[in-house]
Amino acid sequence: MRPADLALVEGVEARAYDYPWSINIFRDCLRMGYECWVQLATEQVVGHCVLAMGPGEAHVLNLAIDPDWHNRGLGRALLERLLTRAEELGAESVFLEVRPSNAPAVHLYRATGFRRVGRRRDYYPAEDGREDALVLRYTLREVAPAGRR
Repeated sequence: MRPADLALVEGVEARAYDYPWSINIFRDCLRMGYECWVQLATEQVVGHCVLAMGPGEAHVLNLAIDPDWHNRGLGRALLERLLTRAEELGAESVFLEVRPSNAPAVHLYRATGFRRVGRRRDYYPAEDGREDALVLRYTLREVAPAGRR
């Protein structure tokens, strides 16, 4: 993802989510040096993702595919790219939050190997107030407990 892509990314985000990120959030992600990628199809931006790194872990902050391009494996391709990049950068685990009501995303994450590790109450805005988030983790490599090899 480059600054020149941001207007297209914002368009995909608006079509993909009822409560989309603003162009300024994506601009800040680029400025902060997060791993930001776009998914191209027929030479157009049809998806994007954002990954933040921390000590020993990564966090998927955003992953979206234009609804007109769903069910073509593009979300899975982006997710696999993020997992590969997180491992290259030394992460042991990758975390993300997802709306329980987003059944296609929950299915994708579970099919990829993410497992639920928690729930954040009232995390997302929703039409009738707030919606919880499922917290999911993907383990890239097991770490031995302290004192064990």
